[in-house]
Amino acid sequence: MWRRPQFLPILLLAFLAISACGGRDDGKETLDSGNESRGEEVVATPTIRPVQGADVSNPPLVALGEVLYQQQCAACHGQDLEGQPNWRRRNDDGTLPAPPHDVTGHTWHHPDELLFEITKYGTTAVVGGGYKSTMIGFADKLDDTEIWAVLSYIKSRWPENIQAAQPK
Repeated sequence: MWRRPQFLPILLLAFLAISACGGRDDGKETLDSGNESRGEEVVATPTIRPVQGADVSNPPLVALGEVLYQQQCAACHGQDLEGQPNWRRRNDDGTLPAPPHDVTGHTWHHPDELLFEITKYGTTAVVGGGYKSTMIGFADKLDDTEIWAVLSYIKSRWPENIQAAQPK
């Protein structure tokens, strides 16, 4: 059974970065837990709220995406988003090797919503018509925010001109 990995180190770094931008001077966030009357302070672990899109300007989201990419995607698409060799040439079974997600590939040619659907449901399900692909869907491994985090990380590695050229 798959278990979601612990992200405490990443979340801690994200929390520290957010705390540096404002909030309490001691870097702690107090939650209303009812313990204040006893003089107890509750410190919250930062969380990434659900998002509805890839956001390269959200450092905690990009950091989470990098961890998830390395865990879930890098085995096929490469640690540095380089893809598999000869990714444009079909394998004997009719599938294509995993394409790069850097600027040498075609990922940036597609809008975020299509990339999200392919990541969540798999290429075969999205394309249909008997299309064969080894790209599985990750709906049972990643929630929507985690998928958007991975896409945010991928996009964060593209130069600004490529980010701007991506179809909306």
